[in-house]
Amino acid sequence: MGLQPLEFSHCYLDSPTFRERLKILWTGKSFISRKFSHSLAEFSFEFIGDAETDDERSIDESLQEFAAFLRNLEDQRELMALNIREAFIKPLDKFRKEQLGAAKEEKKKYEKETDKYYSGLEKYVGLSAKKKDAQLSERDTHLEHVRQNYHEMSLEYVCKLQEIQERKKFEFVEPMLSFFQMLFTFYHHGYELAKDFNHYKTELHLNIQNARNRFDGARSEVEELMQKIKKNPQEHMRMSSSVMEGYLYLQEKRAVPFGSTWVKHYCSYRKETKKFTMVPFDQKAGGKIGEEDEFTLQSCTRKKSDTVEKRFCFDIEAVDRQGVFTMQAVTEGDRKLWMEAMDGTEPVYLINKTDLRREGYAQLDSMGFNIIKKCIHAIETRGLNDQGLYRVAGVSSKVQRLVNLLMDPKTCDDLDLSSSPEWEVKTITSALKQYLRSLPEPLMTHKLFGEFILPASSSPCFQLSPTPSFPGAIELRDWDLPQNILTFQICSLGNTVYRKVSKWK
Repeated sequence: MGLQPLEFSHCYLDSPTFRERLKILWTGKSFISRKFSHSLAEFSFEFIGDAETDDERSIDESLQEFAAFLRNLEDQRELMALNIREAFIKPLDKFRKEQLGAAKEEKKKYEKETDKYYSGLEKYVGLSAKKKDAQLSERDTHLEHVRQNYHEMSLEYVCKLQEIQERKKFEFVEPMLSFFQMLFTFYHHGYELAKDFNHYKTELHLNIQNARNRFDGARSEVEELMQKIKKNPQEHMRMSSSVMEGYLYLQEKRAVPFGSTWVKHYCSYRKETKKFTMVPFDQKAGGKIGEEDEFTLQSCTRKKSDTVEKRFCFDIEAVDRQGVFTMQAVTEGDRKLWMEAMDGTEPVYLINKTDLRREGYAQLDSMGFNIIKKCIHAIETRGLNDQGLYRVAGVSSKVQRLVNLLMDPKTCDDLDLSSSPEWEVKTITSALKQYLRSLPEPLMTHKLFGEFILPASSSPCFQLSPTPSFPGAIELRDWDLPQNILTFQICSLGNTVYRKVSKWK
């Protein structure tokens, strides 16, 4: 059994097993020991996959052949030490400096980017959901940039390691052939050995050339695949609908006053068996992997945002286990994928009308109509001649204060908007727009919206078209009387659609 294959998609999943494979590929086996023939006899190439090709098998077995010849010539090796440097030592030294040296630099960059990404990720998932949307959006953008850099570095690192593993098959064996050719030249008694070895040498040359040709052809395909994944990683990362895997943070509750902690786990879920598996993974402790925990999923429910300070949380329950597991995904998109895979449901809210009113939830009831009438009356009384009516926004703190007063039954009736200089017209218009935005359904309801649009779009007497001179507006042109044009300006106040009608020309 050879080394397990590495896929570029593994760079994005970044599972603990993926990191173990990187360590194995990087460590490998040393090339040369002091007893050269003994080292060759024990050395074998590590290949990726579960089967060797004929060329790979021949190249691997060639080391045993080399060892057998060297046993006869080991005593004379010192005499050739001054002559083998150019033919043997320098190519290997070049391979070590150029290839292994480059791999070391890639490794340093990869580890540096890993530390940067996971330290940033720890801070990101630790953000409180109470922070402002602008701050959260800025952190989201920053994390996505760091994540992209990390994934690109991971792809390049994996590609370099695979290149080194493949290059070993010909970069090491080919100098060995030159070395043996020199043996036959310098030793007269090696002449007979060279004749016996000649047919094998020819075959081995073909095997090496085949390996080199396959490497050159496969290398271009690998680079092309890497570029495709860089451009659209999500398309190549699509997992089966029955399997979901990735990192989640598990809330572990502790005794007061320590509260609770969030522990990073690598989790997977199989839909057909409903088996949920999670393994603790600590990157700071050198990639330490804990014991695997597996259970059968019973239910999955999105966590209410007002019951936990963390974002992207959901609860899962297990069969034959007490309690609820609270998990935190890395992003909102990840949470949706996990909930979709586990057939997650939304939480149930038990709220009455009194609670809604007390929390400032807008309702278009008798009080709501009173608020709208009061605002419109004040605007028509004081602001019809103001420039930028409904366009110029008021001070946000004053607008919010006015909305709170309007939605409070104790202060709404006594509030004077028509004559009080305390409330500017732009503050009243902004408060009215904010109230309309908070309605649970638009004024022009979803049910009746299609009926309103239908006459304008299907009438045989009118033609509907954009207005070139007025962006954001449409025209209804009378086919019988082209000079009659009705212009609609569609503007949105929250989810509510209004219209302004121009005069007939």
